[in-house]
Amino acid sequence: MIWQDLVFLCGSVFSLCVLLPTLRDSTARVPLGTALPSAVIGLVYGTTFFTLGMTMSAVGSASAACMWSLIALVRSPHRFNPTDGAAARAARDDGGAANSSSGYTAGAD
Repeated sequence: MIWQDLVFLCGSVFSLCVLLPTLRDSTARVPLGTALPSAVIGLVYGTTFFTLGMTMSAVGSASAACMWSLIALVRSPHRFNPTDGAAARAARDDGGAANSSSGYTAGAD
């Protein structure tokens, strides 16, 4: 193991920790133009690290690519995303309308 392998692995683990809240937040929306290129770059880096014999870095980069792929699948607005369809939008809209009927009127003092 070379020390550079450990450094790249630490960077990948850090990015996984930073991306996890985005994946867990049901209101998060990440554009496909951000998520897909990031996933591809992670996959290219992982392949490159693997060919250089830096196995830990390769695993870390591949894990980051998987995380970005999941974000693209679950948190990006696109027509194949079941959480971003018309039914989900209608449910969000109904929730906002129900909250606005609380009887409070801004500026009525």
